[in-house]
Amino acid sequence: MKQSLHTGFTLVELVTTIILIAILAVTVLPRLFTTSNYSAFTLRDEFIAELRKVQLMAMNNQDRCYRINVDDSQYQTLVLQSDCATSVRNRDPQPLHNGTSLKLSGARNFALQFTTSGTITACAGGCSIDVVADDSLTLTIESQGYIHGR
Repeated sequence: MKQSLHTGFTLVELVTTIILIAILAVTVLPRLFTTSNYSAFTLRDEFIAELRKVQLMAMNNQDRCYRINVDDSQYQTLVLQSDCATSVRNRDPQPLHNGTSLKLSGARNFALQFTTSGTITACAGGCSIDVVADDSLTLTIESQGYIHGR
C-alpha cells in the first residue's frame, strides 16, 4: 500500500504564527524605532544614585572633599584633598547621552561640593536640578541634604 505524504502547515499553526507576529509588531517594533520615553527618568535616577554615593563618601571620609562637576556632555566625581583644591582622584566621566542635560538654575555647567554633614555648599537653602531629555523632570536637594526626585 502506498502512503501519500502531505507536507505543509495546518490552519491552526498558520493562525498561531500570524497572531504571534502581530503581537510582536504591536509591542516590540515601535520601541526599536523610536527614542526611549524613559531617558529622563533613567538619567534622573542615575544622577540621584551618584549624588547619594558621593554624599555618603563625604560624610564618612571627613579628611577629603567630594565634588561632582557637570557640563554639557558629562558629569564627573572628583575626590580632593582637605583643602578642597588639590585633586586626589578623578573618577571616569559619565557621558550624558542622546541630547540629555542637567541644569542648575538654568546653567548647564556647574559643580556640587558636599560638606562633611552631607549638605551641598551651593544649595544652602535647597536647590533643584532640571533633568532634560524627552521629558523634563526635577531632582531636588533639600537644605538638610536629602536628595530626591519629584
